[in-house]
Amino acid sequence: MTKKVAVVAIGGNSLIKDKNHQTVPDQYQAAKETCYHIAGMIEQGWDVAIGHGNGPQVGFILRRSELARHELHEVPLDVCGADTQGAIGYMLQQNLQNEFLRRGMKKQAVTVVTQVVVDRNDPAFQNPSKPIGSFMTEEEAKRRRDLEGWHVVEDAGRGWRRVVPSPLPQKVKEQDAVEELLSKGFVVITVGGGGIPVVENEKGELEGVAAVIDKDYASSLLARSIKADLFLISTAVEKVYLNYGKPDQKAIDRMTVAEAKQYMAEGHFAKGSMLPKIQAIIWFLEAGGKQAIITNPENIERALRGETGTLIVP
Repeated sequence: MTKKVAVVAIGGNSLIKDKNHQTVPDQYQAAKETCYHIAGMIEQGWDVAIGHGNGPQVGFILRRSELARHELHEVPLDVCGADTQGAIGYMLQQNLQNEFLRRGMKKQAVTVVTQVVVDRNDPAFQNPSKPIGSFMTEEEAKRRRDLEGWHVVEDAGRGWRRVVPSPLPQKVKEQDAVEELLSKGFVVITVGGGGIPVVENEKGELEGVAAVIDKDYASSLLARSIKADLFLISTAVEKVYLNYGKPDQKAIDRMTVAEAKQYMAEGHFAKGSMLPKIQAIIWFLEAGGKQAIITNPENIERALRGETGTLIVP
């Protein structure tokens, strides 16, 4: 049987269902459901690399760090990324292994702490736009700006927040390890939270930066780099919609890159939710990818059979 390689990007909803279910046991339980469906996909013969979001989790670490500031050092943003890769990777890894055991599958999952290179001259560094951490008063925000060089903005009348750059991912540093593990049959959890953002100096040495990489963009880069056969984005909706949330909303079963670009230009996809997913898929397909799917975790196996989800092709 020929190997089929898929990159699966799972969203925050795969770990946090709603604001009443945010604890670690709640996240573990949510991960368990998603892993059940990914195991079903692996049982169908796919070799899988999994990327995941970490937005809420990084927010929790930062908030905990702020609250303990009078007693303990604060955690830098790149280290928050590494922390969440370990914690979320552990939840996914354990749930997958338990599921493999239940199904009698000889498979193992492994988490790779993954650094993703960004360009230190990326325009995002001049224009930080990604809100992170908790809300602050204007006074506190300006104090942190002056003291620690934070960029702060007033956020939709809800208070002030720190904003950080969201540069485009250029290179997955641990790509060789990911490919080697996939070729040996491991399920690899990687580019967690978009990867830990690092920059290279002239010697090629790495240094972490305070930034957040979009996890769909990083998963797309991984899928392109390892020449995956499928890029699957698991999110909160079963299908992609036109006029989403409006009375005339319409589900899309299948679209081409040209149609996706047209819908983007017409403003159908929201900036903070569906737009980066569609863009990530377009990049994958334009780089030679064969197919991409967007659906929710519980419909992964059905979408692979063509029964639901939105299929996007070149």
